[in-house]
Amino acid sequence: MTQAAYVSTYVPRRCGLATYTYHLRQHVKRAKLWSNPDPVIVLTDGGEHADGRNPALWPLPKNEREAYAQMARRLNDSSVTVVSLQHEFGIFGGEAGAYVLDFVRALQKPLVTTFHTVFAEPEEPYRSIQQEIADRSDRIIVMNRKAIGFLHRAFGVPEEKIVFIPHGTPIPDPKQREAFRQQMDWQDRRVMMTFGLLGRGKGLEMILEALPQVVEAVPNILYAIVGQTHPEVKKREGEAYRRELQALISRNRLENHVVMIDRYVEEDELVKFLSACDLYVTPYPGMQQITSGTLAYAVGLGRPVLSTPYCYAEDLLAGCEELLIPYGDTAQWAEKIAALLQHDETRRGWEQKIGSIGAAMHWPLVGKRHAQLFAQLSSRMSAQAAGGTAVASRSR
Repeated sequence: MTQAAYVSTYVPRRCGLATYTYHLRQHVKRAKLWSNPDPVIVLTDGGEHADGRNPALWPLPKNEREAYAQMARRLNDSSVTVVSLQHEFGIFGGEAGAYVLDFVRALQKPLVTTFHTVFAEPEEPYRSIQQEIADRSDRIIVMNRKAIGFLHRAFGVPEEKIVFIPHGTPIPDPKQREAFRQQMDWQDRRVMMTFGLLGRGKGLEMILEALPQVVEAVPNILYAIVGQTHPEVKKREGEAYRRELQALISRNRLENHVVMIDRYVEEDELVKFLSACDLYVTPYPGMQQITSGTLAYAVGLGRPVLSTPYCYAEDLLAGCEELLIPYGDTAQWAEKIAALLQHDETRRGWEQKIGSIGAAMHWPLVGKRHAQLFAQLSSRMSAQAAGGTAVASRSR
């Protein structure tokens, strides 16, 4: 019998990884390959705690190094048959999250690691940490096909050890689109949207520089910037970046064409925003970003998109290269935005193409693929135990 344990941040924490793990766990459960409750090892810090009333949530204090090996031993003594480690450097304690190495060294159960960050050319201190996690994992999951080659070249990971499973997304409901647009009073506007925790490095100022040219061609355009300032950004500089964007909006006389929705948006409302928009943009200047949950959601919901050609966008939108525009080319951005918003037939054609890509990303399919992988590794462990092979001595 299979029982998976997840290691990650978790709801109600407001971060993408927590939300991702919540939905992954829910849809693995719905795949109905097993009935055992799957625990979550929840990374916590001094300002938050796992829900003590829920026995399936096992708190792991982020900055208590000795707790990592202790948690691995607890798992070793439990009925858990496979561990899903959701790896992002910043969620674990120690430099570059090095404390997680104590966990993987002590763990004696099959380990499936999802790398949410992969570098084409990793540097220290990240390189050695990721190398050891990769070596000690039984399988590695990536959400970007390019990451397979990165891991193979950087760490010598055999390609057959790496599994590509796309980022999960909700299933669209096109029948609700007009109702959502009416709820937001968007029915008479052509709406372009960006979503996510606000911070420098999103490229939003470039869109605001291109927008006056778009307004000339599409007078009813509305650019919705949805999301609160990233908590870490707020600690460092308060709302300085948001004020800079607001000043740029004023300088370019865009007050009637930009709305900034400054709050954390729960998933149900996010789906409404995305379903209601006409165009989604990720104008990121950094080309190394290996995943983007916001772009994944837009594609999964079948919305037309424009993006800079960063790593994840290039992989996800393979075959749709005309939707990728270099960062800083404001004239081309303005031209592409205007063309998509002006021409309904062109936009509907892209909706169909994007929808076909997004169909493979819906959570029920993604959850089932994870469940099948977890069950396979659990069966292998059971076979090893039946044959007298000590799990602790296996070569990862």
